[in-house]
Amino acid sequence: MKLLIVESPSKAKTIEKYLDGAYTVRASVGHVRDLPKSNKKAIDIPGGFVPHYEISKGKEKVVDELQQLAEKAKEIVLATDPDREGEAISWHLSELLKQNKKVKSPIKRAAFHEITKEAVLESLSHPRDIDQKLVEAQEARRVLDRLVGYDLSGVIWKKVRYGLSAGRVQSPALRILMEREREIRAFIPEKYWVIEGLFKTEAKVEITLSCVEEPRDEKIVERILTVGKKNPWIVDEVKESEQKRSARAPFTTSTIQQTASSRLGFSPKRTMQVAQKLYEAGHITYMRTDSTNLSAAAQTQILALITKKYGKEYVEAHTYKTKSKNAQEAHEAIRPTHVEKLSVGMNEEQKKLYKLIWERTVSSQMTNAKLLKTKIIAKIENHSDIPEFTANGSRVLFPGWLLVDSDARGEDVELPKVSKGEKLALIDLHSTEKATEPPNRYTEAALVKALEERGIGRPSTYASIMSTLEDRGYVTKQGRTLFPTDTGDVVSSFLEEHFANYISDTFTAEMEDELDDIADGKRTYVKTLKDFYTPFLKEVKIKDKLAKATNLGEAPADILCPVCKSSMIIKLSRNGKFYSCSKYPECAGARKLDGTEMSGPKETGEPCPKCGDKEGGKLVLREGRFGMFISCSRYPKCKFIKEDEEERKRKMTDVKCPMCKDGYMMERRGRFGIFYSCSNYPECKNAIKAKPTGRLCPLCGALMMEGTKTIGERCSVKTCPNHNPHKTETK
Repeated sequence: MKLLIVESPSKAKTIEKYLDGAYTVRASVGHVRDLPKSNKKAIDIPGGFVPHYEISKGKEKVVDELQQLAEKAKEIVLATDPDREGEAISWHLSELLKQNKKVKSPIKRAAFHEITKEAVLESLSHPRDIDQKLVEAQEARRVLDRLVGYDLSGVIWKKVRYGLSAGRVQSPALRILMEREREIRAFIPEKYWVIEGLFKTEAKVEITLSCVEEPRDEKIVERILTVGKKNPWIVDEVKESEQKRSARAPFTTSTIQQTASSRLGFSPKRTMQVAQKLYEAGHITYMRTDSTNLSAAAQTQILALITKKYGKEYVEAHTYKTKSKNAQEAHEAIRPTHVEKLSVGMNEEQKKLYKLIWERTVSSQMTNAKLLKTKIIAKIENHSDIPEFTANGSRVLFPGWLLVDSDARGEDVELPKVSKGEKLALIDLHSTEKATEPPNRYTEAALVKALEERGIGRPSTYASIMSTLEDRGYVTKQGRTLFPTDTGDVVSSFLEEHFANYISDTFTAEMEDELDDIADGKRTYVKTLKDFYTPFLKEVKIKDKLAKATNLGEAPADILCPVCKSSMIIKLSRNGKFYSCSKYPECAGARKLDGTEMSGPKETGEPCPKCGDKEGGKLVLREGRFGMFISCSRYPKCKFIKEDEEERKRKMTDVKCPMCKDGYMMERRGRFGIFYSCSNYPECKNAIKAKPTGRLCPLCGALMMEGTKTIGERCSVKTCPNHNPHKTETK
């Protein structure tokens, strides 16, 4: 028996179809080992930054099954993804398999950039050893992220607020957002005027012309309008030029995230999830790549398709230069594996993203578009001191690649035919007062582009950076725009003041280059980490002596304490910034940033049903993130919260908790939205992500819960195969 191990069940299912039973294909279901959560056990720094790995929670059964299969296998091949992370997963699997002394067969590595029969068979015919340099590079990245995150977060916990975090890549990304936010806050708008005129040509066709200047002075505006209305207008010049518009390179990870965001409204995380499904089903090449290359075979197929479908005049082979100086290990851009398939996918999201990839790939090998640009310049006769008025037009002469990527085309703007010296009849001349606007806040797509341009992060990290910033409560997303929160502002400001070097563009990009150098064999693991960590730890210890940042600045002079009328200062709570009395804790007066008073807890006159008899707890009315609520005065020692009976009945299900067998599963709201947990919380901490159906899983006995549109019902335990029943192999 030959054993082939990949990461995901769906990838295993696709590959198994190609091998005709020659291999037993199994999935590790992602990572199988990781650093423990406790930093004390995670890394042996004095011993040379040696990581201590543990089997990931819930993966024990997976590892046991793989070890048992490996005992019987005469050949073992690890076919995880073709990048550093995939190489590291293969190494971890290899180490775990070797721990079983009964495993005697050699362990080899196979890597392919597309899951097609040809690519898989070719790769399996030339297996190789695991690339230790790639493994070291990934290990260095993981260890470095842990050391930076743990130490920086520790300082923030002590000096700003408990529970906050920082990271090697997330913190520079947050800094970029905050720099833009400060630009917006400091921006002072200026008035200006847009002047437009509606004219009629000698052929009686109307045309709108705009003044080339946008005056800031209203007197200048009045003069232009007065002179313009009293004097005749003529066409001073007509400029026509033929321009070419070049095709765009095939997608990289960064550009597909940007384009899917602007055209489809997908977040970077969603884009990568959908692309992963297309890759695992064998429809596209590997989706984590910096490269814009196409293989010779793929290019030949694309050119043949263009010739057949659109004609020879649309064919033009292009080779694109990869912009990233450290293009990752993937050898090709993201492209369809079978370009003759115009539409594939299990759902609408997959079909839309595949269409985007297909159009970009095919259009990249097509001729340039030809456009005719027209500019009409008009002026007031005999008044050279008055600015010119212009109109711009554009129309496509030959569509070229725009025939396929039509969303990139834009609308044609055709201007009427006029000639130099032709008189124009003025119909209306008017001005519109406007104000200059601050720079736009970043969208996710714009932030991905900024990170790539600055060399911060790598393709596999862009989506997780966005998710981390949002999950930590450092940014909120309104539509596609990212807004830093008060918490994000405070954390970034603290890091910029005390650790500016470590979250700068230059340092972060240079660190990425050094990690790439490990993969290329130009640097060693230990020296790279030591060169970074020695001065970093020294800096952390110095900052440990800082006083706690309880005061974030003075409140405006007109904002006074609602209780004692003293001045107020700005502080940070879990819900954001607020004004606190400068005499706190002697005075507990507080206001929201809009100036309204924040009332402290008020007793209701009732004892706490949970601890009132023993500890003397009383029920108090509090104000929280979701409004007013009643809880115990001894919070957080006592976490009793009184709920409205009608509301409690609405949230309660009739599904009994299988863990404590006493409470019932009920709806609750948490940091990440609605979930369901036992009514006996916190004594019973059983919780699931979606509404329970009342049935138990036939495989593991856990509660079944509502699924998605495509999965009606699924197991609530993530590690159970029945959590993703659509991926379960048919045996």
